[in-house]
Amino acid sequence: MSDPLPQTMSAIEIAEFGGPEVLRPAQRPLPEPGAGEFLVRVAAAGVNRPDIMQRQGAYPPPPGAPDIPGLEIAGTIVALGQDVSEWSLGDEICALVAGGGYAQFAVVPAPQALPVPAGLDMVSAAALPETMFTVWSNLFDRARLTVGEVVLIHGGSSGIGTTAIQLAKAFGITVLTTVGNEQKAAACLELGADLAINYRQQDFVESVRQFTHNAGVDVILDMIGGDYLERNLSILKTEGRLAIIALMGGAEAQIDLRQLLVRRLTVGGSTLRPRSVAEKGVIAAALRDQVWPLIAAGRVRPVIHGTFPLAQAAQAHRVMEASTHIGKLLLLT
Repeated sequence: MSDPLPQTMSAIEIAEFGGPEVLRPAQRPLPEPGAGEFLVRVAAAGVNRPDIMQRQGAYPPPPGAPDIPGLEIAGTIVALGQDVSEWSLGDEICALVAGGGYAQFAVVPAPQALPVPAGLDMVSAAALPETMFTVWSNLFDRARLTVGEVVLIHGGSSGIGTTAIQLAKAFGITVLTTVGNEQKAAACLELGADLAINYRQQDFVESVRQFTHNAGVDVILDMIGGDYLERNLSILKTEGRLAIIALMGGAEAQIDLRQLLVRRLTVGGSTLRPRSVAEKGVIAAALRDQVWPLIAAGRVRPVIHGTFPLAQAAQAHRVMEASTHIGKLLLLT
């Protein structure tokens, strides 16, 4: 017989908007799963850029989501809500959540969960959901990246970048990426990138043109925004697609719209958090079918830079903001 669940849990609160120091340990009531949901005893939670934005007051949780930060977890199911039939108590899962990951327990909508892939422990599995959902949705679904094409991935050493490089290579794509130093370049090349451009030393536009013999790329995954927009469009092939997933370089840009018309370019953007459970469930099903076998076969793996105790969430945020990491940062509960 399993131990009874506690009435409270340790969690990380945002005391006020500001720097990493506003993250503080707290005790919260144990959440209860509703219909179509289950409760997970969290083993580990991923740290992501949206968590930093939430801490700063720039990315509020969607209606109904917990105010506790954290968008991805892995752990063990300890309680089931009504109408959950595909999961059982004791199942080890990883999942995308709309909030609440920085805690000992979290509620998960059942469609957004995936089994821990064969060969991975739960800590490693916690590094998967946010990046996998984001990369699959934006590169392979929305931008229609397909075998034989060429993709440019900005921020190749990030959690998103290391995932995107591996998935693209697994599906027969030529991968170019940008990084901030030579150590990160070496890491990306080791993961399979065909070209790693140090944007501090090289103009990525000229490097792409040189590598592709002025042909350009089919798809760009961009988390910078700002003045990267015009530069990105300049190196897209005819019928090229630009997928914007973050705005680290600014939210405003000016372009000559004629190039969209003449070369039939597509500019798209998306965020994952506000999407419905049903929409996220469709992505989860695609990942289970298309990507989970690659992980089980060892062809794709999470790249983990470091782990921190839950109470040291502020330190994990400092590391992420310093941009010295390669791969994912995780909190252990």
